[in-house]
Amino acid sequence: MQPTGVLDTAKATNPLKDLLKYGQSVWLDYIRRNLITSGELKRLIDEDGLRGMTSNPTIFEKAIEAGNDYEEQLKSLESRTDLDAKGRFELLAIKDIQAAADLLCAVYDSSKRHDGYVSLEVAPGLALDTKATLEEARRLWKAVGRENLMVKVPGTKEGIPAFQQLISEGININVTLLFSQQVYEQVAEAYIAGLEKYAASGGDLGKVASVASFFVSRIDSAIDAMVEKRLKDSKDPAEQEHLKSIEGKVAISNAKLAYQSYLKIFSGGRWKRLADKGAQTQRVLWASTSTKNPKYRDVLYVEELIGPDTVNTIPPATFDAFRDHGKLRQSLTENIEEAKRVMDTLPKLGISMKEVTDKLTVDGVKLFADAFDKLLEAVQKNTVGKAASK
Repeated sequence: MQPTGVLDTAKATNPLKDLLKYGQSVWLDYIRRNLITSGELKRLIDEDGLRGMTSNPTIFEKAIEAGNDYEEQLKSLESRTDLDAKGRFELLAIKDIQAAADLLCAVYDSSKRHDGYVSLEVAPGLALDTKATLEEARRLWKAVGRENLMVKVPGTKEGIPAFQQLISEGININVTLLFSQQVYEQVAEAYIAGLEKYAASGGDLGKVASVASFFVSRIDSAIDAMVEKRLKDSKDPAEQEHLKSIEGKVAISNAKLAYQSYLKIFSGGRWKRLADKGAQTQRVLWASTSTKNPKYRDVLYVEELIGPDTVNTIPPATFDAFRDHGKLRQSLTENIEEAKRVMDTLPKLGISMKEVTDKLTVDGVKLFADAFDKLLEAVQKNTVGKAASK
């Protein structure tokens, strides 16, 4: 029998760990070498129930600039004249991704390949090039050499066909930068088509995994800015009431309706034929879940999106906040009619959700591409620059 006490009770009620009781896996939106080498990542896995990790250029850039985690390896690369900044970065990143994947391997095995994944992104500058995305994703998949890798491919018009082809080759993919319900549905359909092709070629469907990274808080940031401006200009009480009724609600409503699409797509005869061969659904992964607006609860985008067969990839500050005071309930399937009302209100106010999500996608590609450029500058500065100054 387990002894009881304050510490045991605290551990038993860790909200992060208890998300799994609701069918949701918690991943960490962060990677840094010190997290792995210090034993902190293992602690997060053991004590907080961490089940996966995601990375992006911004995270790597900050990690390289913030400390001396990479100093020794960067120094060892000074003499590698055959490598440009991107090649040097990939050596750093691949080492981290491999080490994290190895630590998460037990989760991967015990979950029967459902969790335990680490994501590495195709260079964001390739987001509008299907062929180049395919080539780089295949190369990264081979270079990392871990079954529990997910290569991140953007959900752009050019990225989706690349994603479908990669799934048909048995490569795990995290489709990122999804904002639109309609684009999400295209991605889910592409996943099914890719699996069908893989099955037809004799592939083992049980070895393929994918998530659809649906971005959340950025939508509220965009819509709320529009609402705030309109409220300042509006003299119509009815319009003001409609505007206030959607403030801070669009992102969660949009996500809830995307999840309803997930439930429909991954049911029925077409999906059942794949599931009978061992295929797992492409879970929706909630991304961009830190709260940008100080008026909102700091764990808003975790608490309001809890539901079965989903993932929430959470940045460190929000991760700690949810551990401290997160509240658990199966919120994702609550108030669906209210979510529809919120989304139906947008066109009545002259707000086009398509225009908003299209712009967010374009801006997201640029933000990640700019971050990647800064990352390469940081790598260059910390290798070639240091070598030249000696």
